[in-house]
Amino acid sequence: MTGMGGDPERLTAAGISFLAGGSEHASAPPLVCLHGIGGDATSFRAQIAGLAGPGQRVLSWDMPGYGNSAPLAAMDFAALCDRLVAALDELGLTRVVIAGQSIGGMIAQEMAIRHPDRVAGLVLIATVPGFGGRDDSFRDSFLAARLAPLDQGIGMSALAAEAIPAVLGPDADSATRDDAITAMAAIPEAAYRQVLATLVSFNRRDDQHLITCPSLLIAGGKDDNSPARVMAKMADRLPDAALLVIENAGHLVNSEAHQDCNKAMLAFLQTLEKNNDPPVGGDGQDRTHHA
Repeated sequence: MTGMGGDPERLTAAGISFLAGGSEHASAPPLVCLHGIGGDATSFRAQIAGLAGPGQRVLSWDMPGYGNSAPLAAMDFAALCDRLVAALDELGLTRVVIAGQSIGGMIAQEMAIRHPDRVAGLVLIATVPGFGGRDDSFRDSFLAARLAPLDQGIGMSALAAEAIPAVLGPDADSATRDDAITAMAAIPEAAYRQVLATLVSFNRRDDQHLITCPSLLIAGGKDDNSPARVMAKMADRLPDAALLVIENAGHLVNSEAHQDCNKAMLAFLQTLEKNNDPPVGGDGQDRTHHA
């Protein structure tokens, strides 16, 4: 299961733009990748390059309002799932594996809860089961940090140049940093504000038992936004999950440490394809791996 070479193709379905690679005739469930709030479809370029091939189709969306995707008039997690399902329907994809980073991982969880028949497995990357803490303090400080610069008129380019380096781990290279800054700088400010308001509303802490499909969780050991300790608790609460912690990676772990991520994702996809369940969590056993 390797990349087929060449650039990914662009597809549009139900107003959603995707980058895609690999064979449309692959027998394995397609891998659908959902980026974080500061990203776009290119945020999973390394996964398309490393995982797509004759046996595996890989698609990465531009979130509604981002890149070439049409915006939503009103956005919440239900509406995001509805738009994704409409796109999958138009593409003829009845059952998929969803990989989501940050808010993309939140949408992936929501999909597994709302549409369990459509989700064969989850790869939850640098994400959490609910935004912030039990009170509003983290939410308020997070929104202030993200919105104040925009309210002061500095724009998305300046915000990206400040925000991206702050979420990277110590081993991130300059290409990863520059690509992430470029992606975030291109986000329309109105779309970014809309997604921010949606992000802080997410709370599925008490619903993790409803996610019954096999799940692989990938955490960055230097990620302060989605700490590895939180993802470890999440893995234990999910009925069927394992966790990989990549020690020196930050919040953009799938880009920063794409080789380690791709290796783990490939093994997970192959396990799903063989219908051989991955390690089961939720029983008090430690299934955390470190890279």
